Amino acid sequence: MTEELKTSVTFLPLIDLRFRETATTGHTWFMSSLNDTLEENETEHLYFPSKASKGRLLCFKGRDIRDGTKNSYALAWRGSLPESAILLEGLTFVSDTYYNHENLWHGICAMTPLVRWSMKNECLKPARWVLFHWGELRLKMGSWLQQLMQASFGKVKVEGFDRGDVPYCFEKAIVMRHDLGQITRENKLKVSDHLRCKARSYCGLNPAGKGTETNERGFPIIRLTLLMRRGSRSFKNATAVSDIFAKECARVEGCILHIVQSEDLSFCDQVKVLTNTDIVASPHGAQLTNMLFMDRESSVMEFFPKGWLENAGVGQYAHHWMADQSGMKHQGAWWDPIGKDCPSPQDHLQCFLFHKDGMVGHNETYFAEWARRVIDQVRLSKVGQPSEDQAKQQHDSKACTC
Repeated sequence: MTEELKTSVTFLPLIDLRFRETATTGHTWFMSSLNDTLEENETEHLYFPSKASKGRLLCFKGRDIRDGTKNSYALAWRGSLPESAILLEGLTFVSDTYYNHENLWHGICAMTPLVRWSMKNECLKPARWVLFHWGELRLKMGSWLQQLMQASFGKVKVEGFDRGDVPYCFEKAIVMRHDLGQITRENKLKVSDHLRCKARSYCGLNPAGKGTETNERGFPIIRLTLLMRRGSRSFKNATAVSDIFAKECARVEGCILHIVQSEDLSFCDQVKVLTNTDIVASPHGAQLTNMLFMDRESSVMEFFPKGWLENAGVGQYAHHWMADQSGMKHQGAWWDPIGKDCPSPQDHLQCFLFHKDGMVGHNETYFAEWARRVIDQVRLSKVGQPSEDQAKQQHDSKACTC
């Protein structure tokens, strides 16, 4: 019977092309024969072995990085694994994303459900990670994301299935294939608080008392950071933008302006800079995901090149969503109205590609009024907030769940 069970294990393609048009909605195209476990307020997931899998383990075969249909999956009982199968012991985190694990924003969206699952399951840590993009194997996650996961879980080992072209089966596995899925805002905030705390600890930062500092004349310290980027979506005239913010910051006693280049910062530099930031102003880009490391209720100001408002679709609101799930105040965005016109204005996709990597201009009057308004809001909140409430906010923002 054991031999018959071994030879009867059926491997199916990881990606089911029948669901190509609805890959990210409803029934996913990744491991399409299996239904998710649904828990109220949590993301959908698959766990193996479980009652739903009838006690069977999850197995993968193939390591193609270009075609998810050439990689496959199957379920098998531990006592009757497929011939030549390698059993990987411990817990495996499996993530398939429609986007990727290199980009900061998309990476954190893919990892949030795994972090949340761990938090509510006795802070279980993975022995390894298996990453897919459209069922295509990925051998690494981005450096920023890997260090964030290392801060939360310890050493990160991304499995490459490099011990031969054989099936690999997992003693235990949790599979996330919907990114944030149905997870509620409250639980997203808990994950953000946890990751913020873990990252600060990993980088040796102790933010105790931050938010209540005053200068020698007793005025509250307000830290404003211009988080710059080079190349696409950078400011056309960074000096002019810096001068505008410097002038408005100098108008308010206690305001301190820092201008930093995101590409020049290590992971821990990014954690440190944003930990010590009350207001971050930055062009649209992955670097804004670092708002995660600011205290709750901190402020975000965002800038776009021409053409994004009309052609970029809902994706341009990614950092509005990031602010919401990490407890920040998104103080609005500015879309540059000046620049080259798209040669095919009726084709939104082509126009987006035309404008996607454009640079961002500036409007001195608008920027000055906007900066003044946000700085004044922060100043008033610091003056009007009792110190005990500030202390509680700081405690809440640095309380590690695990």
